[in-house]
Amino acid sequence: MGTTNLLLAGFGGQGILFAGKFLAYKGLIEDRQVSWLPSYGPEMRGGTANCSVILSDEPVGSPIVGAPDVLIAMNLPSLDKYEDAVVPGGKIFVDATLITRKVRRTDVTAYYIPATQMASDNGMPTLANMIIMGKVLRECPELGATHIDEALHKVVSARHQDLLAVNEKALQLGREFEG
Repeated sequence: MGTTNLLLAGFGGQGILFAGKFLAYKGLIEDRQVSWLPSYGPEMRGGTANCSVILSDEPVGSPIVGAPDVLIAMNLPSLDKYEDAVVPGGKIFVDATLITRKVRRTDVTAYYIPATQMASDNGMPTLANMIIMGKVLRECPELGATHIDEALHKVVSARHQDLLAVNEKALQLGREFEG
């Protein structure tokens, strides 16, 4: 499988850190080497939030993702800031509800998922992050399609176990999205 460097970026309250932690736990369950490095502004909601995740078959030397293989941009400032950092041949996943411009680069593959709108339309307004994550898992076979339920059980806290089913539904919506 090698190493996959992912950068998830958006603003606070979009579930950036939750989605990154989901990927990290999935990697741990699969017995991979993992790094999860959250970063967020001082504001509780509305400030910047990003998360670097590294999944590897080898020990991870540094938790910093400077050149992501996969970028998940959930707002325009994040796309503007990180688009040029993605490696040639990389993948960029865009929340097309909140970002109306297209990816300018031609040496990457871009996916436009109206995740925020899909979440709202399906009665799960806080789960745009997991809708995009479903699309990421579908389009990035190197991440694997196994151990999803186990990873969800790790990141959904004990007092919110009632949210497991809706998170699973959000992931499924993302996996099924054609676009």
